[in-house]
Amino acid sequence: MKNKRLIWTLIFLTVLTVGSIVYDVIGKETGSPDKVVKVGILQYVTHDALDEVERGIEDGLKEAGYSGDNIDLTVLNAEGDQSKIQTMSKQLVNDGNDVLIGIATPAAQGLASTTDDIPVVMGAISDPVGAKLVSNMKKPEGNVTGTSNQVPIEQTVDLITEITPNVKTVGVLYASSEDNSASQVASFKKYAEKAGLTVLEYAVPSTNEITTTMSVMTGQVDAIWTPQDNTIASAFSTVVSAANEAKIPIYTSVDTMVKEGGLASVAQSQYDLGVDTAKIAVQILKGTPVKDIPVDIIDDGTPTVNLKAAKELGITIPDSVLDKATVAVKADE
Repeated sequence: MKNKRLIWTLIFLTVLTVGSIVYDVIGKETGSPDKVVKVGILQYVTHDALDEVERGIEDGLKEAGYSGDNIDLTVLNAEGDQSKIQTMSKQLVNDGNDVLIGIATPAAQGLASTTDDIPVVMGAISDPVGAKLVSNMKKPEGNVTGTSNQVPIEQTVDLITEITPNVKTVGVLYASSEDNSASQVASFKKYAEKAGLTVLEYAVPSTNEITTTMSVMTGQVDAIWTPQDNTIASAFSTVVSAANEAKIPIYTSVDTMVKEGGLASVAQSQYDLGVDTAKIAVQILKGTPVKDIPVDIIDDGTPTVNLKAAKELGITIPDSVLDKATVAVKADE
């Protein structure tokens, strides 16, 4: 009897051990988390583009199995306040997160300057090198990697000349306080002038000056282009209102801003950029060192058009554009 009990006990322990090993192996193969992870997200400011990035990050984490009870997720928004960026960065670092995600350059910079140990994932940063977040995009040497959505500027210039061939002067509206914007503007000016366009730059220190600047700009240009710029995005309704009154088309660098009243853009999906950012965070959570995760560079895009804006401006979008474009707003919306 004792021998039988001993045998059954041994069988039970063997099954339990094997089951535990199999569960562990299956969990690793399917990517299912086997412990609670802590993830901190810092968003620079509220506007549609960054909100979509954040939504994509959360959905990307869920797709990888990080949801519910196996993730402790903290999302903070600095609302464009630099002092809040510093305070919130310290909070997320002190909370002992396994990985930190910064949405927009100032947020990523705040996190990176606060910790050298916790991995920091950049969420959609147009110029990581210029922002001094990384110096080697292919092999990050510090604790920062992530996604870089570089504006397809040459494609954008081609789109402007294709949709509005009569445009001769393009006004570029951007914030002088955003490092990424300056590099985008320089690149745009290079390609635009090569295409025979005159480029006039209008830099604003904050959203407070946009109304005054627009009143000047609309009397001097045939079209407006805005780079990926959080300051401009935060007050884009002001830009649209002034441009519509002057019957001037706006070309943007973000798909969500076409929905808000821009005429067209060549851009990446902000939501998809968020999902791609989450994939990099998942690699880190699974143990891959930051130095082995190159910055994911997304430098092409799909034309996006606003047919309602085109109709109101008396512009006909060529079939050559419509055949390859995503329609953000229909003419009758």
